[in-house]
Amino acid sequence: MGILEEFKSRNFSLYAQWLGVVSLALLIALGVITLGSNPIFAIIGWIIAFILFFVEVPLCTKFCPTSPNFDGFIARFENSYFRGIMYLVFSVVMFLSTLIKTTSLVAPAVTLLLTFICYGIAGFKNQPHASTKILGGTGVDNVV
Repeated sequence: MGILEEFKSRNFSLYAQWLGVVSLALLIALGVITLGSNPIFAIIGWIIAFILFFVEVPLCTKFCPTSPNFDGFIARFENSYFRGIMYLVFSVVMFLSTLIKTTSLVAPAVTLLLTFICYGIAGFKNQPHASTKILGGTGVDNVV
């Protein structure tokens, strides 16, 4: 099953995963750009991106050496509701960066909020968690 079939599956946890990956890329790239004007939130954005990297890219947890404590922390977020809450908290933190100075860090805050909405819809619809095969997940083939 390719990426097109995954998007046609209407599984909101897949949409959320892709929005999470977009958020991750924006946090890293825009963190570099805003490092001079808003260094605190640029660094916070990088920390959030590091966490999202392990939460949203299942391939990383298979190949990167991690501790059992870290693996347990990541395993908590297999539930759509917990992932949604995590993204909501991250979004609020990034929106708080506008209190210091309005910068391009608003863009990842918006994508983090959209990711929260998608995980919320997936949880509300009781859709099982699925992750894209492209990033090392199971895809929607195994989801009933």
